[in-house]
Parts: sequence; structure tokens; C-alpha cells
Amino acid sequence: MIVSAWWLLVLAIPVLLLGELLVRKIKILKRFNIPAPVASGLLFSLLVLAGVLTGLLVLKLETKVDAQWWTWLLHTGPEWQKRPAVSVHQPFLIAFFTCIGLNASWSIAKRGSVQVLTFLVLAATLAVIQNVVGVLLAKSLGVSPLLGLVCGSVTMTGGHGTALGFASLLEKSGLAGAGVLGVAAATFGLVTGGLLGGPIGGRLIQSNKLQSSAPLKTHLENAPDGQAGILRDFLALVGFGRGFLLHLLLLLACVKIGAWVSYLIQQTNMTFPVYMGAMLFGLIVRNALDLSGMCWIKTEIVDTLGSVSLGIFLSIAMMSLNLMELANAAVPMLVILSVQVGLMAFFAWFVTYRIMGRDFDAAVMAGGHCGFGLGATPNAVANMKSLVESFGPAPRAFLVVPIVGGFLIDFLNAMNITFFINLLK
Repeated sequence: MIVSAWWLLVLAIPVLLLGELLVRKIKILKRFNIPAPVASGLLFSLLVLAGVLTGLLVLKLETKVDAQWWTWLLHTGPEWQKRPAVSVHQPFLIAFFTCIGLNASWSIAKRGSVQVLTFLVLAATLAVIQNVVGVLLAKSLGVSPLLGLVCGSVTMTGGHGTALGFASLLEKSGLAGAGVLGVAAATFGLVTGGLLGGPIGGRLIQSNKLQSSAPLKTHLENAPDGQAGILRDFLALVGFGRGFLLHLLLLLACVKIGAWVSYLIQQTNMTFPVYMGAMLFGLIVRNALDLSGMCWIKTEIVDTLGSVSLGIFLSIAMMSLNLMELANAAVPMLVILSVQVGLMAFFAWFVTYRIMGRDFDAAVMAGGHCGFGLGATPNAVANMKSLVESFGPAPRAFLVVPIVGGFLIDFLNAMNITFFINLLK
């Protein structure tokens, strides 16, 4: 039975709601901050796989559409007239990364001044090392070096969003099933990052006899809230009123103009992800408005738009995974990912902690780095929360890590990944 890609779009919200229910009810999913769309989307893919293996219900999921009303926003005029087929979730992917660009305000980043810049350099350095290690190990194991890239910063520093964002590009470059492999690696990273951060940070604090110097009232005051559900996000957008409509129009404009930016970038004959133009244009718009004194872009509205876009994108991407493609790469992936976990532990202990100041906040940052260096910023925040609940407040860590992990590292990591893909072509 062939299932139209439009059905994936229709099912996105129900599947996302199911994932939120699973994460609330199953403690291990909540403990390791497994994203709701990953939990339910993977369950959907497993059911499809079971149907194929047993022969009870053989489904073939279409993922691409060529309806011009759906693809107009994503292409330049000449491209659009050719009716190109795109993945049905591509508008949400580009919208999410555009939101990252719109939130990349220098006025926010500079609040941690030297500490933010230092931690960003550390995170970017680790991302490069992850790719070097992954590619070299993949070659030594006799598998595609692109698999090493997937098990490198694509999923470790990047997480599920970056893994699926680069999937089509990696497949075009020669890695079959890049989406499935990326999801598996990113999920492995989320779990190990959640396990590793607390013990690393706690051991650093205890072995060095570190103590918090911040007043108790600052405890967790800078920590971002937990991930909101999709219904709460929709309600929040409605509550923003005209502000929501204005930001939505800005987002759509950035996506459309970003299509032209991407087209111009492609003329360099370099390989870039489809969202690069819109993300860069969003960054330019945000900082141009800030510099002109027209600071009307609200981070909380952009965050909510990005959360909705990412949730829908991940739901569709996870539902459409072909898990049969995972079997051949399982053992090499496990080897590479295990080494990456060891690398993260070494880097956090010997590099992050020392360079960030060798103090209490530096130890908490090291624990947080394990979270997003192996998975996602929510993991980093969860690691740091557990540390400060046990040892005391670390306000500097809660300022620096979310700023870097939340959006700054995504720019440098996208360029890092793009460089390696072009290098390996």
C-alpha cells in the first residue's frame, strides 16, 4: 500500500501529541530528554517495519510532493516553474533554522562577553575533532567516511534536527539511509550525554573541593524552562496576538528571500544544506534591526515558532524512516559512537573545565557540555540542573551554555559539516 506524503503531514500533530504523552508517562524517556517527536515517530517507524517483516501490512511511504502552492516559498522563480519535488517537511526544516538565524542576536551573545566567546570556540573545536575522529574511524573500519561524519558533529554536537537537516545532502553525497543512521546516532548521543554530564561535573566539583560563590537566590534563575508541548506552543502564539502575525510574516519573508540567497551560494559549486540561505538572511535581518535601534523582534515569539516548526519537521521525518537501512551499519556505528563518548568525557574534563576557569561554574559547564556535545541543549540544561540542585547555584554556567548551545554553535557546526562533506566528495 502506497501512502501519500500528505498523510504524513496530516498525522504530524497527532503523532507529536502521542510522543508528548509517552515522554510524560515513561520515566526513562523523560530522564534522558528524548524529544517527543522522536519517541512517537520512532514507534510509528517500528510499527511500519513490523508490518513489512510479518507481511501483515506492507506500507510504502511517499515523502515528496511537487504541488506548486507548497513549494513556492522554497524556490526562486525559475526553479519553481520546473515543479521540483521536495520532502513534505522541508518548509518546517527551513523555518526552524531560519528561527535560529532570527534569534542569533549579538546583543544577546555579548552578555557573556569573553566567557561566551571562549565556550563557543571550545564547542566548535570539539565539533571539528568529532568529525576528524569519526571520519578516520570509519575509514579504518572499511565503511563510508560519511558514516563517520554522521557519527561525528552532525549528531553529537548537532542532534536530531541537524542530523535530519543534513540527511538529504548526505544521501546525495553517497550515504544511503542517512536519515535513519542520523536518528540512531543522535538518540545514542542523547542517552549517553544525559548519563555522562552529571558524573563528570560532580566528580570535578568533589575532587577539586569546589564551592558555589553565587548567592542562593540566583539558583536556577537563568535556566530555560522545559520543552513546552505543541498545544501550549499554539496557545502561546495566539496569545502573542499581532506580534505573532508580524513575526510569522517576517519568518516567511526570510524563507523566501533565503531561497535566492541559497541559489547564489550554490553558484560557488560548494555543497550547502537547503536551509543555509534562509538562516544567514535571518541572522542579517536580526542584527541589522538591532543595530538600527529597531529591536522589535521578540526572542520568545521566534523561539515558539521554531519549536512548532521543529516538532512538526521531526514528527514527519521520524515517521518516514526506513529502519531496514540501519542493519548494515550497526556495528561500525557503535564503535565510532563509543569512541565519541570517550572523547567527550576527556574533552569536558581536561579542556572545558580548565579553560573555562577551573572553578565551580566551570565544572558545571563541563557537565553541561557533555549534554549538548553529545546530543542537545535541553540535555545540557538537565545535567546542570542536577548539579546545582546537589551542589549550589552556577548562574554563569546557565548564561553561557544555553546561549552557545541554543543557537551560536549551530552556525559554526553547519559550516564545519559542510566543509567536511565537500572535502569527502
